[in-house]
Amino acid sequence: MRRIAGIVLAVLLIGGVVAAVVAGRQGDDKGTATKTVRGVIGSEKSDFFADPDVVKALAAKGYTVRTEASGSWAMDGLDLKGYDFAFPSSSAPADQLAAKYHARQPLPRPFYSPLVVVAHRSAADVLAANGLAVLDGKGKGKGKGKGKGTLRMTAYLDAVRHDRTWQQLKGATAHGELTGTLYITSTDPETSNSGALYLAATSYVANGGRVVAGNADITRTAPLLHQLVSVQGAQQPSSDSVFRDFISGAGNPLVCLYESQVVSLLAEQHGADDLVVLYPDTTVNSDHTIVPLDDAGRGLGELLSTDPALRRLAVKHGFRPQGDSAEFVTATADRAAYLNQTLTGVRQAPVPTSAVLHEMARRARG
Repeated sequence: MRRIAGIVLAVLLIGGVVAAVVAGRQGDDKGTATKTVRGVIGSEKSDFFADPDVVKALAAKGYTVRTEASGSWAMDGLDLKGYDFAFPSSSAPADQLAAKYHARQPLPRPFYSPLVVVAHRSAADVLAANGLAVLDGKGKGKGKGKGKGTLRMTAYLDAVRHDRTWQQLKGATAHGELTGTLYITSTDPETSNSGALYLAATSYVANGGRVVAGNADITRTAPLLHQLVSVQGAQQPSSDSVFRDFISGAGNPLVCLYESQVVSLLAEQHGADDLVVLYPDTTVNSDHTIVPLDDAGRGLGELLSTDPALRRLAVKHGFRPQGDSAEFVTATADRAAYLNQTLTGVRQAPVPTSAVLHEMARRARG
């Protein structure tokens, strides 16, 4: 009887241990379980969502995020059934998507980035010598030239109207790479957000400091916008593509893109010796806006907007968190020679409505 009782007791003890282990595992699973959310994002945020630190920070809050990249304006043509969110690069395409999918307002806007123009040092020096730009602040690298400056938009657009070439500008003959028509490379405004916002900024200046708001304004500014676009030939659908070409030394010496892309590049110190960042004196902010297609998508948007760790990681990737400029200024102090951290002297132009932007892009493309 004692032997039988001992065996029964042993079985009970083993069973209790097994039950405790299983319960513990179930508790661990519950604590680390994440909800998977799917979204379509602008390509400029691909590196952010692929960052292992971002993945870890999201998982700590219960999210696994799966993304696919698309041009911001091209998202309207996608079938987003089965997705939890769309994350275009500005409010105009986001508002259009929100209306289409009846997304509840307000839409989360976690961070933003102004449009800038990157230039090779030789091009920036020539622009400055001819009154099209003002340079300040020395770059790090080898100490050559200036690391940042301001692009004078009125002077630049006047040069475009008169079909100025690099050869007509004082000092350009010393740089054999500066030939042909003077222009800034931008992306396809019919599919890419940065290209559309470039038209928004230039049209505001061309329209006498007023946002383009109707057919009369569109007709007034269309010839200049067509000049800006047609001189480029075939345009890339993504600012990542034109930036890669610029970094490699291929293509045009002036390129319009997001400040966030420049900040990320400078963090790696790749190609900075030949880089000047020009902030247009009239530009537009790209308000990265989440369109929640369900509660999971809205939860992600709110988390990106408020979580301190994720806000810090957004700055790491060059984005300016909404509501607190000090975060960006502090985090980019080591790159201040290239960045207008407080956007001093930069005027923010209003962005036209989606319908107006689409018509402007259509006419600009001709």
